[in-house]
Amino acid sequence: MKEELEISYKQILSGVGENINRPGLKDTPARAAKAMQYLCNGYDKTLEKIVNGALFPTNTDEMVIVKNIELYSLCEHHMLPFIGKAHVAYLPTGKVIGLSKIARIVDMFARRLQIQENLTLEIAEAIQNVTGAAGVGVVIEAKHMCMMMRGVEKQNSSMISSVMLGKFRESNNTRQEFLQLIGRS
Repeated sequence: MKEELEISYKQILSGVGENINRPGLKDTPARAAKAMQYLCNGYDKTLEKIVNGALFPTNTDEMVIVKNIELYSLCEHHMLPFIGKAHVAYLPTGKVIGLSKIARIVDMFARRLQIQENLTLEIAEAIQNVTGAAGVGVVIEAKHMCMMMRGVEKQNSSMISSVMLGKFRESNNTRQEFLQLIGRS
């Protein structure tokens, strides 16, 4: 796999007019292949392995929020980065998930070629499926290099996407509490 990526990066470098034999580019195909494997390592992960049984009994049914989870992804349209933060909330129904597992779930889906809208939904559905929560809310705010470095070149633009499941969709009060607590209302 890495060898195929290296060959592809050599072709890309040649395609943009570079001399792949010049000293500064000598090891670039190998480095770029390794970087791409890392940036897309979410394909090697599964929800079951990430959660690894880290679900714990609880009597609380109050909102649990993990906010400002950094995320780094590549847009599936241009393979350019988008960088931002995710805010994830859920309403437990008898069990809570280990805190770090939420960030790991965000990373698993972010480290795949993505569009932000799908990323937001995938995170929400994964948290819902794993916890059996009464509701899940996910808000992502990100800056997209495909909009900043090319095309319209709008440096101060950012995209906000949200997915509300269960009580977060059904109850305006629940949704507003979440949005207020993450500073988005």
